[in-house]
Amino acid sequence: MHTDALEEKNVVTNRRARHEYFILESYEAGLALKGTEVKSLRAGSANLQEGYVSLRRGELWLVGMHVNPFEKGNINNHDPLRERKLLLHRKEIVKLSFKLQEKGLALIPLRIYFKKNNAKVEIGLCRGKKFFDKRETIKKRDVERQIRRDFARS
Repeated sequence: MHTDALEEKNVVTNRRARHEYFILESYEAGLALKGTEVKSLRAGSANLQEGYVSLRRGELWLVGMHVNPFEKGNINNHDPLRERKLLLHRKEIVKLSFKLQEKGLALIPLRIYFKKNNAKVEIGLCRGKKFFDKRETIKKRDVERQIRRDFARS
C-alpha cells in the first residue's frame, strides 16, 4: 500500500475558529458529499468561516459551509450553501449531545481534509473567547514570534 494513500491532504482550515474559540476537544467526522462537491473540495474552493455544526433528530449537520460549484460541472452542480450530513458513530453523537447542553459550548468545524480518499471534517467542541482572552492570545503569539526571530538571529 502506498504511503500517499495514508497521508492526510489538508483542503481548508478555519483559522478564525482558533482566534474566536477555546477548543476543548476535537473529533473526526466523515462528510456526506455529492459528486461535484468532492471535485470542488479537492481544488480547495471551500470556505468554513461561517460554518457551524447543528444537532437535529440525533444527526449532526454542517451548516453554513460554502463549497463553490465545480467550474467544469454542468446543470447537476450542487447548491453551494446546502447543509451536509456529518458521519459519526452513534455513541459519539450521544456524547456530544450531552456536552452541547452545557451553556456556552458549540461545535465548530476546524478543518476539512482527505484521508484515504474520504472527505473528513475535524470538528471542535468550543467555548467562545471574551475580548480580553483574544488580546491575551495575540500578545502570546507576538512574544513567541519575537523569541523565534531573536533565536534565529543568534
